[in-house]
Amino acid sequence: MQLRPGMSAIVTGGASGIGRALVLALAREGIFITIIDFADEKGREVASLVEKEASKLHTGLELPAAMFIKCDVTDSNELAAAFDKHVAIYGGLDICITCAGIGSPVSFYEDRTDGSKSWRRTIAINLVAVIDSTRLAIQAMQEAKKPGVIINVGSASGLFPLYNDPIYSGSKGGVVIFTRSLALYRRQGIRINVLCPEFVQTEMASKVDPKIINLTGGFMPMEMVVKGAFELIQNESKAGSCLWISNKRGYEYWPTPGEEEKYRRHPKNLKRNSSILTPLNIQVPHSFEKIVVHTLSHDFRSATSVVQASLKLPLQPDYVLLKIIYAGVNASDVNFSSGRYFSGSNKDSVSVLPFDAGFEAVGVIAAIGNSVKHLKVGTPAAIMTFGSYAEFTVVHARHILSVERPDPEVVAMLTSGLTASIALEKAAQIDTGKTVLVTAAAGGTGQFAVQLAKLAGNKVIATCGGKDKAELLKDLGVDRAIDYKAENIKTVLKEEFPKGVDIVYESVGGEMFDLCLNALATYGRLVVIGMISQYQGEHGWKPRNYTGLCEKLLARSQTVAGFFLIQYSNLWQEHLNKLMDLHYSGKLKVAVDPKQFLGVHSVANAVDYLHSGKSIGKVVVCIDPNFSHQAAKL
Repeated sequence: MQLRPGMSAIVTGGASGIGRALVLALAREGIFITIIDFADEKGREVASLVEKEASKLHTGLELPAAMFIKCDVTDSNELAAAFDKHVAIYGGLDICITCAGIGSPVSFYEDRTDGSKSWRRTIAINLVAVIDSTRLAIQAMQEAKKPGVIINVGSASGLFPLYNDPIYSGSKGGVVIFTRSLALYRRQGIRINVLCPEFVQTEMASKVDPKIINLTGGFMPMEMVVKGAFELIQNESKAGSCLWISNKRGYEYWPTPGEEEKYRRHPKNLKRNSSILTPLNIQVPHSFEKIVVHTLSHDFRSATSVVQASLKLPLQPDYVLLKIIYAGVNASDVNFSSGRYFSGSNKDSVSVLPFDAGFEAVGVIAAIGNSVKHLKVGTPAAIMTFGSYAEFTVVHARHILSVERPDPEVVAMLTSGLTASIALEKAAQIDTGKTVLVTAAAGGTGQFAVQLAKLAGNKVIATCGGKDKAELLKDLGVDRAIDYKAENIKTVLKEEFPKGVDIVYESVGGEMFDLCLNALATYGRLVVIGMISQYQGEHGWKPRNYTGLCEKLLARSQTVAGFFLIQYSNLWQEHLNKLMDLHYSGKLKVAVDPKQFLGVHSVANAVDYLHSGKSIGKVVVCIDPNFSHQAAKL
């Protein structure tokens, strides 16, 4: 979220310490602020400072630059009234920062009272009031139907124990885990993060033993905390994140991706057939069938043939034999069969003939080399390497992707799902509150793009050809499905979205690319992930001229970005894990086209079917029907 004058913020505990510093920093950005605090005199003083700051920036403001509300944050009624007053005066809430916090005046084990004025009150202010404030802020943002940011101020003591004050440490630890558990509110355009600084020179920190503070490197500058808060406000990729700030390490998100991966568990879908989760006794044959490209052509059928290949054991030390169960069909299969993905001239491409076809598959590990220690025979795996249109394939162990089950839905998550997930994050730089257009949205990758854009909290428009495809897209949560067979896409975009679209996920090319470029809003980003309309034909792929493209982009600060999945292989497993988590937890639907293609000999039919424009969802070939326990489904 970019800070703009006229936005409004609530800061609890804003009369002193970190809260005061953040109030003044936001005021310098022209933000209207409500300070909620129990300290009357200090609260009014800070509000007065904000008014003075505002007078330097603006003259004749109709609204108060700052408003102080005396409030006990542990009183739910008082707190709710304060939030209501802010919304009534400023018309909404853009930012909420919960800074109210105290230490424990008495050790909880020495407390002979009921704790209501000591450790229980510490928990009430540091944790319960944070939960209550977060709840009220979410409600205010939801009612306004606008994106918002909530920052809960935790502490490094919530990440690592503060031995002389376990109640404070425990309450701040609760704030950390509570906030990290709210990451999915990003889908509604609300990002909630937690800020965990080490010791800052405040009135509360002055009561801490100096020896403890010295162990951490001494007091850190307040400017570091302010900078960290602004990072969480402005970085649209952060939701449910914990920013740890320290003198020794600077700014660091906690836990690190490596630490988080240690505890990642992929939820099981208990309704699914679990028979293949147990290791299998796989018979390795002496030979197997595979598809090879023997002639360069965009006509996949004429360019390929099924051949018999020998299979010998043992494998080379670092290699793995995968028994393929399902293989995915892609629009770019015809580019591969034409040799377009080999660098150099056509003569160079001819020199590598024949070569194996197919990009992606899931199956079961049938054998491993003696140096492979992290994989086991009989376990499910996926690959995204050449040679996937085969009954078996041998690949280097580094190419094996870990999956829970070798199902057709997982095949869809490979080239199609990963393209959508990584392209939206890296090339489109997707955030919340945007208008996103996805072309060919009922296809293999489009179905993922529309859902991931919705999960990120955006309005999604999708194009498709046919009533059935439009119905699928509505079921996937699309806000506006445009069936080009029933209505004119250009007219719909011009009339219903006159300001343009912020992000385009484009895979069609040709005239559709031109249409999308013309519909792009100021600052918009158009990501090209393919151009299926130009792949086939008598002469194959013909480059198009885009006269005046530079001038058009320059005039409206727009971006056109290309995306090729192979260049992001370092992110494949990470994003595949995310897609599987979303799918198995019921948050991501995967559409697999119901038309069945069985065996290696059916691959050419499947490629033709994909390019016919009749497919809905991902087209998949079942290489070994003996493992097909269930019909393809949505």
